Amino acid sequence: MRDGIAILGMGCRYPGGAHSPEALWELVCAGRNGISDRRRLGRPAGVLDDLAGFDAAFFGIASGEAAEMDPAQRLLLEVTFEAIERAGLDLDALSGTATGVYLGLAISDYGRRHLLAPSGPLTPWSGTGTFLSVAAGRIAYLLGTHGPAISVDTACSSSLVSLHLAASALRAGECDLALAGGVNVVLSARVTAWLASLGALSERGQSRPFDASADGYVRGEGAGMVVLRRLSDAIADGDPILAVIAGSAVNQDGRTNGLTAPSGAAQQAVIRAALRSAGLQPGDISYVETHGTGTPLGDPVEIGALRAVYGEIDHPLGLGAVKGNLGHTETAAGVAGVIKAVEALQRGIWPPIAGLSAPNPRLGALGPLVLPTEPIPWPGDSPRVAAVSAFGMSGTNAHLILSAPPPRPAPGAVEAPAWGEG
Repeated sequence: MRDGIAILGMGCRYPGGAHSPEALWELVCAGRNGISDRRRLGRPAGVLDDLAGFDAAFFGIASGEAAEMDPAQRLLLEVTFEAIERAGLDLDALSGTATGVYLGLAISDYGRRHLLAPSGPLTPWSGTGTFLSVAAGRIAYLLGTHGPAISVDTACSSSLVSLHLAASALRAGECDLALAGGVNVVLSARVTAWLASLGALSERGQSRPFDASADGYVRGEGAGMVVLRRLSDAIADGDPILAVIAGSAVNQDGRTNGLTAPSGAAQQAVIRAALRSAGLQPGDISYVETHGTGTPLGDPVEIGALRAVYGEIDHPLGLGAVKGNLGHTETAAGVAGVIKAVEALQRGIWPPIAGLSAPNPRLGALGPLVLPTEPIPWPGDSPRVAAVSAFGMSGTNAHLILSAPPPRPAPGAVEAPAWGEG
């Protein structure tokens, strides 16, 4: 019998004051966004307020070493420890355990500025504070854990791929607990200018997924982490279960019209593979947190893939797009979608898509697909099951299936299989 993967705790930092899963949900449900006109990047962006603030002493890190650390590493420590505490776990008790760490992150703007500068002093911490590989290793080091510690870069799908790898490792017995997520810190105006040259960024400075006026995305910063455990173990120990990863899949576009061009066929394939992984049919899904970048090319391709998979279901399928609230947080985008979807499952609400006023006519007929412009109560009384997509400009795609937690059995009752266990 296939074991589902329980989500026990979550921690995050996202724009607009979304410094907890609850605050992120409030931002999303209100249809607000955290995009500001601050000109750190020369154009509007969803930026975090205080990248410099960090309690080094709490983590047992010397002030000199902390000063050399990429803000991305600092954010990861903060949201990881918060997720562990929210899961009701003792930080000290993790020492010596087979706990894995799986992180999605990419180019270090801080490292390029700091370590590769032609002048300036180098210290023993100059490399460890900026290397992407060390980000995962540092978490394992501070916690004293012995499971895999892996940093993943598949561009925009990185953090969702990290959750897929963590879930796979738990099922394979490579670890007994897993910490998975991602981070994105945007410091380079040059990288931003390169993305603008590709036509990816909005000239209006707005992220408006699926809207007729959408002209690209706004870059965003953020970090999110989740604590994962095999569902059977979590139930046996009475752990708090927020949601269950019933299945997931990762694939690649291969050859397309261009290296960074999306593939509708590959998106369909990864969705179908995730459904098979979960032992579910398209009709079992009632909400999809989309990749939803708000690009003129990407949005119609994604809707076309969703329509191909879900177009024949007999009930409405709500769609979400958290990039309308946060901008595109890139390597931290997938886990943002997961946190939002978990909150939606728990609260029984389809939240609105921020910035959506009139659907893009290039999307075509939506069929059962619903683009909410206001909060909608989750329809029906069948078990709530959602999905999350993330598609990397590298061509690597990920899709993950989430279900509401199983009901706690009454004392002495025989428990029925939960979603993700069949």
